[in-house]
Amino acid sequence: MKVLVTGGAGFIGSNFVRFHLANSDDEITILDALTYAGSRDTMSDFVDDPRVMFVEGDICDRQVVASAMEGHHAVLHFAAESHVDRSIDGSERFITTNCVGTNTLCDLAGQMEIERFVHVSTDETYGSTKRGSFTEQDKLAPSSPYSASKAASDLIAMGHHITHGLPVIVTRSSNNYGPFQFPEKLIPLFVTNLLDGLQVPLYGDGTNIRDWIHVADNCAAIHHVLQSGEEGEVYNIGAGNEISNLELTQMLLDLCELDESSVIYVEDRPGHDFRYSVDSAKVRDLGWNPRIDLEIGLAETVDWYRNNQTWWRPKKAAQQ
Repeated sequence: MKVLVTGGAGFIGSNFVRFHLANSDDEITILDALTYAGSRDTMSDFVDDPRVMFVEGDICDRQVVASAMEGHHAVLHFAAESHVDRSIDGSERFITTNCVGTNTLCDLAGQMEIERFVHVSTDETYGSTKRGSFTEQDKLAPSSPYSASKAASDLIAMGHHITHGLPVIVTRSSNNYGPFQFPEKLIPLFVTNLLDGLQVPLYGDGTNIRDWIHVADNCAAIHHVLQSGEEGEVYNIGAGNEISNLELTQMLLDLCELDESSVIYVEDRPGHDFRYSVDSAKVRDLGWNPRIDLEIGLAETVDWYRNNQTWWRPKKAAQQ
């Protein structure tokens, strides 16, 4: 099978390519615009694999997408603008990439009779909840321009399924962490700051709660959905690792052998959701279960950033 992976030079996309190469005989084409969060060095360990072809291009460019997609059997759509803070500062790019780009992919996938279209989304589309866990049947109530653009892209993809029969499956995962994550997200930002002896900025009082899943576990779940998921369905992917941002920060401080003096409390983010939680029973019924313990995964992640400073330092410096 030939698989097109959009956003394969980014965090989750590149980790999925690694996982899929190791667990299938498929040929993979990567389509990525190489924006600030996607880079060639993120793909350096697999881009020369004879089963991999890389195409630089924007998912909003119909000609580029059509050329890259031709002859493929499945599409895994990871490409997205994904940072909440950036969406608050300027939402236009998020709407364009996440909505227009998704529609372009779906439209052309329908014309080319793609056999599977996995649209990778986020639990942030559900909004916040103080108790219980969201199921796939719960309404979408996004709070930020980013999560609103992802909710819209979910509906766009499902609209193509309902109207045109495009074989769409949507995944919505909890917060990912692990290697190759751009150092603007909480864990890589905090880890790289701590490695440099800098303070880490904790929003509000740090009580906001997230469920953290190692990117390898998420990629394994997406692989299961690609193989066994039912068309027209949504699959939540969570690891059951709900902790507050303050608790997570303490774990990172301990791993870096530092104390609370490295934390600075900053004004809370506008519209900051209090708690995310998803029920993952549906994807677990496909035979998937998370395997990476949070404490072990965080320790391995800190070690990865400690040992791969040539990857993250230029990226972080470019943002300052």
